[in-house]
Amino acid sequence: MTVLQAIDAHRHSEAEIRATLLARVAALKPVLRARLPACEAGRKVPDATIADLHELGFWRMLQPKRWGGYEVHPNTFFDVLIEIASACPSTAWVFGVVAVHNWQLALFDEQAQQDVWGDDSSVLVSSSYAPTGTVERVDGGYLVSGRWSFSSGVEHCDWTFLGGFVPTEPGQPPDMRTFLVPREDLVIEDTWRTFALKGTGSHDVVLDKAFVPEHRTHKMNDGFKCDSPGNALNPAPLFRIPFGQIFVRSVSTGAIGMAKGALEFYKEVTAVKVGASDGSPAVQSPDAQLAVAKAASALDQLVLVLHRNFDELMAAAEQGERVSVERRVAMRWDSSEAVSRAVEVVDSLFSLCGGRALFLDSPMHRFFCDVHGARAHYANRPETSGRNFGRVQLGLRTSDYFL
Repeated sequence: MTVLQAIDAHRHSEAEIRATLLARVAALKPVLRARLPACEAGRKVPDATIADLHELGFWRMLQPKRWGGYEVHPNTFFDVLIEIASACPSTAWVFGVVAVHNWQLALFDEQAQQDVWGDDSSVLVSSSYAPTGTVERVDGGYLVSGRWSFSSGVEHCDWTFLGGFVPTEPGQPPDMRTFLVPREDLVIEDTWRTFALKGTGSHDVVLDKAFVPEHRTHKMNDGFKCDSPGNALNPAPLFRIPFGQIFVRSVSTGAIGMAKGALEFYKEVTAVKVGASDGSPAVQSPDAQLAVAKAASALDQLVLVLHRNFDELMAAAEQGERVSVERRVAMRWDSSEAVSRAVEVVDSLFSLCGGRALFLDSPMHRFFCDVHGARAHYANRPETSGRNFGRVQLGLRTSDYFL
């Protein structure tokens, strides 16, 4: 990439920063498309792309200003994510889940932030939140062991967030935490050989009694209450959004971008395609016209709901108010349902592309596989969040607190 003017979050307005970032991602899209074959063949986002995302300032979007970040409105972050996904779904997936870790790290104890960013505030953090390991309480912290899967982008990161339960006394509520672990304590096992999201490098990581000091842990309950140790030094409203709300969108919003990319490709192909049997222009097909209309309308609705929800969350944070559990449950459903809607859009366009969509180098084939890969993530299961949304609508207590 060419040398770019640095973004000064203290000097530039939110609107100026947003306009700059959106212009930069528009210019990056052709580059990402050109690198897509290398991304998939290498089974990881190319180093050059990671470097470009640094130079463009994208990794810093949700990072505290005191650490060189921009503290942008979440809608700006997710709009950039959508555009990246419309060009390269694997890059967008890694970008979403890794960049959001700068937001969570801001909730940790100040010493943990110093540990990671003290010498280099551009350092990246990967994750695997499923509590599949074991945690042993010891003096000053914990010994953490086990195997965690699906750590997207781990090869590009110097630290990793891992989920686990801290041992509690009988009768006490569960204490799930995020454990912050340095790269040197990990063994990365090359396991990522898939037909979808091929370039995410979502390998397994293994720990064997790695010591994690107390200050490098973050309680999920603190994230739910929007009252974490880091809030004292990072008081911006951005960091008082419920953890569950911003995290689930980091793994669902990319699907909207994949559907947008599929629509862009379909429109390009249809504009010049003629029927093999009768030579009629594809743009004259009523089926093609209706499919494009439905896809465009669906994407518009998904983005409107995304923006509305984060406008509401940010407004509450700015006023120091709590968003009700009922609204959080509804927003959680909106997040997972967005992926199902995106799958429907891609499937409808794929079915109209004919046999050419079957070839491995077809962009439509990639979007088809990758959006179904996104749908497979646990957080993107609309059945689970939908049943819970229904429970709450019927007056029952929520069964999900990752909200």
